Formats: sequence, C-alpha cells, structure tokens
Amino acid sequence: MKRFSFSSIMLWAGLVFIYLPMVILVIYSFNASRLVTVWGGWSVKWYVGLLDNTQLMNSVMRSLEIACYTAIAAVALGTLAAFVLTRITRFKGRTLFGGLVTAPLVMPEVITGLSLLLLFVLMAQLIGWPMQRGMTTIWIAHTTFCSAYVAVVVSSRLRELDMSIEEAAMDLGARPWKVFFLITVPMIAPSLAAGAMMSFALSLDDLVLASFVSGPGSTTLPMEIFSAVRLGVKPEINAVASLILLAVSFATFLAWFFAHRAEEKRKKAMQQAMDETANPSWQQVIDSRRGASGN
Repeated sequence: MKRFSFSSIMLWAGLVFIYLPMVILVIYSFNASRLVTVWGGWSVKWYVGLLDNTQLMNSVMRSLEIACYTAIAAVALGTLAAFVLTRITRFKGRTLFGGLVTAPLVMPEVITGLSLLLLFVLMAQLIGWPMQRGMTTIWIAHTTFCSAYVAVVVSSRLRELDMSIEEAAMDLGARPWKVFFLITVPMIAPSLAAGAMMSFALSLDDLVLASFVSGPGSTTLPMEIFSAVRLGVKPEINAVASLILLAVSFATFLAWFFAHRAEEKRKKAMQQAMDETANPSWQQVIDSRRGASGN
C-alpha cells in the first residue's frame, strides 16, 4: 500500500482549501431556492435572471471596461519603468525612483485610496479636473496600483536577457527605438502578457481603491457585490461569480494551450536543426561526390 508523504498531504489539503469553496459556489448557483443556505433543487433561473438585473450587469461591464484599460496602461507604464531601472544603471535619484515604483506593493490600499482621493479633490479645486469622480478616476487609481506589479515582473525578465543581441543590432545600424520594438519587446512578450493578465485580475478584483475614488453611477462589480452581501448573499451573485470563474478558467486554458503548442513547435524545430546538422542532405553528398570525381 502506497503511503502518502507529509508534503503530498499538505499539497492536497491546500488544493481542497482553495478550490472547495469555488465548487460549492458553483453548485449553489444552480439552487432553485432563494435562500442560499437551503437547497431547493437544480435550476438555471438565476442565470436567466441576470439578463433582467440591469444594475448588476452594468457593474460587470463597467468593471471589465476599466480592467481592460488598466491592463493596457499598466503594461505601458510598468514596462517603461522596468526598462529605466534595468537599462539605465546610473542617474541621479535612481534609488528614489525605484522606491517610488515599488511603493504601491507594500503600501496599504487604504492609504493609497485616501491619498488619491485627496489628490483628485485638490486637482478639482485648482484646475477644475476631474469635475466628478467616476470611471476615469478609478482607471487612474488602478493603473497606479498595477504598474508596480508589471514593473517587477518585466524588470526580472529584462535582467535575464542577453544584451549582446541588442548591442549587435545597434552595431548594425538599428536605432534604439527599433531595437526596443523589434528585438526587446518580442523577447519579453511572455512577461508582458503575464503583467497584463495580473493587472486585469487585480483591477477586476479591487474594492478598496474603487470605493475611495468612485462617484455616483460608477459602481464596479466588487462594490456591487459587497453592498449586496451586507444584506445577505443573493443567488444572482453566485451566478455572476460562477460565470467569472468559467471565463477565467477558459482564458487560462487558452493561454496554456497556445504556450504548450509554441513550446512543442520550438522543440521540433530544434530537433530538426540537430538532425540536419548531424545528417547532411543527399544533395550535399552528391555535390561532394561530384567534386571528388571532378578532381
């Protein structure tokens, strides 16, 4: 009889602790009863009812829109910050700049949200913008928060790259911006994708920052769920959460599938190149024999 080691037991216990609540949530999203704690049979009426819940669906679309904008802006700003930290090694204030880039990682979200709220209020008094807090202020707050994560992920990748490739391209006459877009960006593409997905997830999940910098008519999905849960969990919330889990699982599967296929193609190309190097083609053999006979 096979004995389970302590590490295996802890691994399975951790997986059960993480994923069992999600499985229970999905099961109770098909509960026919309005009371979440009472099972009333299987039903899909809560999924159908989402189409009539305009307020909840508007908050979902608003959160997805903000998350998309945040992912794009955070990748752009985080990549530029990472490039400065890794490629420009000496400039005045480098230590201060690095600390400012990574500060949102360790700063409590309550402090960050309150600081941004005071900043927006002061800007509205001085320059008249923003006139009211809404999607724009939420997007700025999420971008500020997520850019730090992107900078850390991209900078770790940039430190691993062989700079001789970029230096060779510049020696051949390529301009720095062309080297960056045609050589550096493709090599750090996996880290850019990881930073974009992380920013999207963090923006979609954020509650604290959005609560500080949002205004009337700009309620996000976490804010909507939090306000509804205080009065009791509704079956529609379970349905929305289940759909989000399905979308995230599908996106993760697609990312794994394309990465796995790219890795298989790379291995086949390397194996083919090794075979061609070890075994010369028939044409090369014929040419060598013709050369020998000619001599």
